Amino acid sequence: MSGRAEILAGLKKSLATSGEAESARKNAVAARLKDTPAGIIPARGQLPADARVALFTCMAESVQTSVEQVAANDDVPAAVARLLAQRNLPACLRIGADRNLAAMPWEANPALEVRHGPSDGKDATAVSHAIGAIAETGTLVLTSGTDNPTTLNFLPDLHIIVVSRATIHGDMEAVWSDIRQTYGKAAMPRVVNMVTGPSRSADIEQTLILGAHGPRALHVIIVEG
Repeated sequence: MSGRAEILAGLKKSLATSGEAESARKNAVAARLKDTPAGIIPARGQLPADARVALFTCMAESVQTSVEQVAANDDVPAAVARLLAQRNLPACLRIGADRNLAAMPWEANPALEVRHGPSDGKDATAVSHAIGAIAETGTLVLTSGTDNPTTLNFLPDLHIIVVSRATIHGDMEAVWSDIRQTYGKAAMPRVVNMVTGPSRSADIEQTLILGAHGPRALHVIIVEG
């Protein structure tokens, strides 16, 4: 027996990975994966819906994120057009294939030029749809894929994220539960990005710089309906 095989055999023996003990271990792992038990969840975000949205807004604004609320999905394109005009930015944006965004009346705002697909790094503004948000930290949660390409999270200078009021949860665990229900455990998204405020860094002389590794500005549109 080689030294490697001897070491592995010793580990296997010490872990009791054979017979009834191994079967019990496998059953325990399978049960945990099936039930996905929750850990300790802070009480901070366990609030009624209105208070939860207020907490999310407060926490997001505390990290240089601007937040506004609109009544319905149909109001989002007009809100985006207003924001770009207020910031004196080109009326051009990029979105993915997200069906929620695609169903919005972008054509009702002819001044807006809407491009589709992942960013090539030349887009000033991108609009994404978040699968959920975490009230206790002011965090947006976005899943990767053609619906909301990950490049939109990092390359444009202004990132606008649309999130439904109903998906603003008090804690991270609730958002993960939504992701499991949406995708299923056998088909989880390849990447889940959690975005809290615009990109920033204070690595150089402790001077805060926005846009160090991503967008300089983050704007959130909460859809009531």
